[in-house]
Amino acid sequence: MSRYSAAEIEAKWQQAWDKADIFRAVRSADKPKYYVLEMFPYPSGRIHMGHVRNYTMGDVIARYKISTGHNVLHPMGWDAFGMPAENAAMASGGHPKEWTYSNIADMRTQMKPLGLSIDWSREFATCDPEYYGQQQSMFIDMLDKGLIYRKNAVVNWDPVDMTVLANEQVEGGRGWRSGALVERRELTQWFFKISDYSEELLADLDGLDDWPAKVKLMQANWIGKSRGLQFSFSMVDEIAGHDRVEVYTTRPDTLMGASFVGISPDHPLAKQLEADNPEIAEFCAECRRGGTTEEAIETGEKLGFDTGLTVRHPFDTSWELPVYIANFILMDYGTGAIFGCPAHDQRDFDFATKYGLPIPAVFAPEGADDAPLSEAFVPMKSEKVQYLRGFAGDTVQTGDAGVDSAIAFCESNGVGQGVTKFRLRDWGLSRQRYWGCPIPVVHCDTCGVVPEAKENLPIVLPDDVTFDVPGNPLDRHPTWRNCTCPKCGAAATRETDTMDTFVDSSWYFARFTSPHATTPTDLAEAEYWMNVDQYIGGIEHAILHLLYSRFFARAMNITGHLPEKSKEPFNALFTQGMVTHAIYQKQGANGRPVYFYPEQVEQRDGKTVLKEDGSEVDVIPSAKMSKSKNNVVDPNAIVSQYGADTARWFVLSDSPPERDVEWTASGAEAAFKHLSRVHRICAEIASDDSPANGADDALLREMHKAIHDVTGGVESFGFNASIARLYAFTNALAKSKAGGEAKRTAAKALAQLMSPMTPHLAEEIWALLGGTGLVASAPWPVAEEAMLKDDEVVLPIQINGKRRAEISVPADMDKAEVEKIALAQDAVQKALDGAQPKKIIVVPGRIVNVVI
Repeated sequence: MSRYSAAEIEAKWQQAWDKADIFRAVRSADKPKYYVLEMFPYPSGRIHMGHVRNYTMGDVIARYKISTGHNVLHPMGWDAFGMPAENAAMASGGHPKEWTYSNIADMRTQMKPLGLSIDWSREFATCDPEYYGQQQSMFIDMLDKGLIYRKNAVVNWDPVDMTVLANEQVEGGRGWRSGALVERRELTQWFFKISDYSEELLADLDGLDDWPAKVKLMQANWIGKSRGLQFSFSMVDEIAGHDRVEVYTTRPDTLMGASFVGISPDHPLAKQLEADNPEIAEFCAECRRGGTTEEAIETGEKLGFDTGLTVRHPFDTSWELPVYIANFILMDYGTGAIFGCPAHDQRDFDFATKYGLPIPAVFAPEGADDAPLSEAFVPMKSEKVQYLRGFAGDTVQTGDAGVDSAIAFCESNGVGQGVTKFRLRDWGLSRQRYWGCPIPVVHCDTCGVVPEAKENLPIVLPDDVTFDVPGNPLDRHPTWRNCTCPKCGAAATRETDTMDTFVDSSWYFARFTSPHATTPTDLAEAEYWMNVDQYIGGIEHAILHLLYSRFFARAMNITGHLPEKSKEPFNALFTQGMVTHAIYQKQGANGRPVYFYPEQVEQRDGKTVLKEDGSEVDVIPSAKMSKSKNNVVDPNAIVSQYGADTARWFVLSDSPPERDVEWTASGAEAAFKHLSRVHRICAEIASDDSPANGADDALLREMHKAIHDVTGGVESFGFNASIARLYAFTNALAKSKAGGEAKRTAAKALAQLMSPMTPHLAEEIWALLGGTGLVASAPWPVAEEAMLKDDEVVLPIQINGKRRAEISVPADMDKAEVEKIALAQDAVQKALDGAQPKKIIVVPGRIVNVVI
């Protein structure tokens, strides 16, 4: 009998798939299409078990859909631009291009042994000029349609990496790569007009029925629709050009608790004041050295500068409020000015307490007096309150109703108007770095900013750059910046900013439909393949990548690169959990922990110790795999030891796919042993020539039940449930006394059902059992409805709640007949002792309860 040799089996069947070219996607009118896509990876150089899990999930769906007669598109590419490549080049003295393409080659080599059903003919990297040249072409189209514009904006500036950072790239006030304290700086930047689509992007979330609710909620919160009041405080002493301060508030119901007015350091009034006041100028400069993220603002110290100016309260002109410049107010939200109500906002409370400002309360808990507050009182929406300072004695409600009534009151009294605003800001796409898609515009002294002519695309990055000094090498390149104005022919200079890498990943799914087209997309191909039927990726991309992609799909529709139906590009979304592993550590001499790889430790006498010296280590269980903590498992080592099918089986079997899965050596070994057992069982069945017998029907019924259950699990992303059912089916097959032909039929069905999860082993046992062609191309088995119902069922008999006997009866037997058989049982007769039962309850197909 042949031994299960994963290395031999997997290499053999991968060659067979390649030879048959069965995973190449070609447009066809004869089959329904299915587009499955996993979020493409960044080419860091090594794949990890998270990659294995992510791509195996997509592969299960792709292989299943192929078996069910679909024309499947399952492509792969690389999200290849970005700072890590530049950092690596600076560290090694190499070039980002060489580093990136070398890593791509390494990762492709690591991924192919996994046996993924990928159409590699569609592979591309976003740093390929053929790709980013089409991105440049779309930029020009979107600029022409008014979807892109240029303006001065306050941005997060990393003074070490010398580039703009998105809010999400600022962690604890520091740059995510350099660790430098981030500053605010005003730069001329390019922007996508994503905020114009706030309402549409929010409303259309309701139609994404096959997206996780938590993702839709995260996007809704990020878009941040709010209803509020926009009004003005008039200045007591006017300054040239400023007779009022306009404010937007989502809490107009607290207006009678106003204590101060705050403006952003970047507010036009603040800028005018700093021009003539060195103290204000220094304060504003200090504010700009802080980050602009919500985290930085909420956790940082609240600082203010009293301008000496005052404004009048709109309901009482004798009530004057001081105007402060405050570091926690952003110019790009609302109007860049707020009124502070310290009694009902903790941030305002902290500020007022710091600067000795009054804290007048508008409302208080029922029954409370008007005593000074020790902290802000922010009632729940449904909480009952008593009003201390309503509008002219009005009893305004709290929550949404309170806001609505306050807006109505203010409007009726000529104080501002109710407006709807969104938290979503326009998408700044300019980055001051080399390794990105060049923005295709030129700067001409005569014509101004001019889009490059499309016949000159792609604008290719120059290779001869150096990273010996910080900053963007394109700014100091001797020749690349020099060009000709496409409008007037005069000498001009290129834009040296490159695009945010989120742009690259916001349309790659569309490019996969026609990766070699000489236009961004081939509309006929896009019409056929789009939308992505199933998108798979991490929850960490719930907001920016997915939101930007939704906007980009709309922009591509407007510019003629995607059909109308693809304004929402992803029909279904699945967010998978992480792969975790225990962390092994000891305290180092410097007081910092020293981390050890899993292969450096072992179990001895119930303790986890280092193999080298037997010293005990501390164990942190089930933590996210991280190179910095050395708790990573090399997928290639697992594939070499056990085979790709073992790795695939394990990451699918241990927990539901939306939850984290902990990788353990014992779990991998158990998976390998099971697959070896499957191979052995099927090899034995292949030579079984025993005749048909009475056990055949029971085995075939079990087969049809397994087909039904495994199919349901795959279709609902319940891969772990499908695998649990396959374990049970394997056990039933091993124990069955059925004849050889029935066993072969069942074993071939087992091969088909395992094929999406363990495709190599499935091909091997399919061939052993005489299956026709490749199992990867075989039609998916269909459960017969009649075989899902048992002819007989076993019913336990309970007497006064305790199980005393069981009976085997036809599944469709009448209740009265079941009662007669149950009462005839010796255990029941003995318990009755000649008496009649008080009650008999028959639950069809489940149980008989006898009450005596």
